[in-house]
Amino acid sequence: MTRPLRILMLNYEYPPLGGGAGNAAQYLLREFAHFGDLDITLVTSSTDEQRTETPHGNITIHFLDIGKKGNLHYQTNRDLLIYSWKAWRFCRTLCKEHAFDLILAFFGIPCGVIAYLLGKPYIISLRGSDVPGYNSRFKLLDHVVFRTISRIVWKKADHVTALSKDLRELARRTSPQREISVIYNGISCEEFHPNGAMQQDGESYNLLFVGRLIERKGVSYLLRAMAKVRDSHPRLHVYIVGDGPLRDRLRAEADALGIGARVSIEGSVPHSELLDYYQKAHIFVLPSLNEALGNVTHEAIASGLPIITTDTGAAELVDGNGIVVPREDADAIARAIERLLHDESLRGQMAKQSRILAENMRWRTTAEAYYRLFSMYRRPA
Repeated sequence: MTRPLRILMLNYEYPPLGGGAGNAAQYLLREFAHFGDLDITLVTSSTDEQRTETPHGNITIHFLDIGKKGNLHYQTNRDLLIYSWKAWRFCRTLCKEHAFDLILAFFGIPCGVIAYLLGKPYIISLRGSDVPGYNSRFKLLDHVVFRTISRIVWKKADHVTALSKDLRELARRTSPQREISVIYNGISCEEFHPNGAMQQDGESYNLLFVGRLIERKGVSYLLRAMAKVRDSHPRLHVYIVGDGPLRDRLRAEADALGIGARVSIEGSVPHSELLDYYQKAHIFVLPSLNEALGNVTHEAIASGLPIITTDTGAAELVDGNGIVVPREDADAIARAIERLLHDESLRGQMAKQSRILAENMRWRTTAEAYYRLFSMYRRPA
């Protein structure tokens, strides 16, 4: 008989803090709760006080108070530094109290660095901004220090995974010799599902974007595309769900383009309320300049939406269910919108195909992929 495999999981994001990586951690823990031979401890960030929760018998979550201020869905450099320091000190004590077999670090930086310093076997899950060259916000730091740190931390890791093939290829620019596997995020097909009645109410045609309002998401190109098709589609409306530093600028841009009345910038919406937006949308548009493969694309296809996205990681979820366009190309986005609006049959076929694809990418499949990696570290009782 073997004892449970004890895993320390590190992720500075967890709902309500953060974005896709936090949601992914929550979904994974729900699935890991069904594996009776796993005992998982997550160390993450809190919005207020330090506390510990046990949502399932084999799952423990330690929330560290990082003095979070401002946007809950955007982690500043200060937030990351505070989490790194507190998590390292907290985990040193945890490792003395518990015989962890393995560490799973979401993000090579900073969580992979913490795992490296703790001196135990570890797996790194690359999520996007932790890969040098992915986020322009870290351009200088990537060049000066992050590439060097990443090479060292990835080399020492027992295994490195990436969220998409596109992200893996980007990571190989930093460390060409490092073997990296791909484990896609899963999809909650129970939580997100189509509602044909809402989409056929006839009042408007709705485009939907969901994500952080930052340069990398390319929302400006969606607005410019909307301006190009507004006259031929007077019932077309754009819903932008999310918040970030560009919110006021995007509102001003929409007004300047003459489409202000047909663009709704909804701000941050609780995850539990996202389904309403997906279900009343007709087309999901993700015009990112760089995208690992975010949860929002999974949620959109589970909701039965045709996809328009750029040739980034999100394009790996397009297989007969959408249109891939070049990055930074408002004209191409406009043409894709026109094509889908003019061809209702095509739009319907793509919607059905999205749901079919989603059914084959459930979170259970993702959890099982990680479980196979974990099993290599199993020891006798």
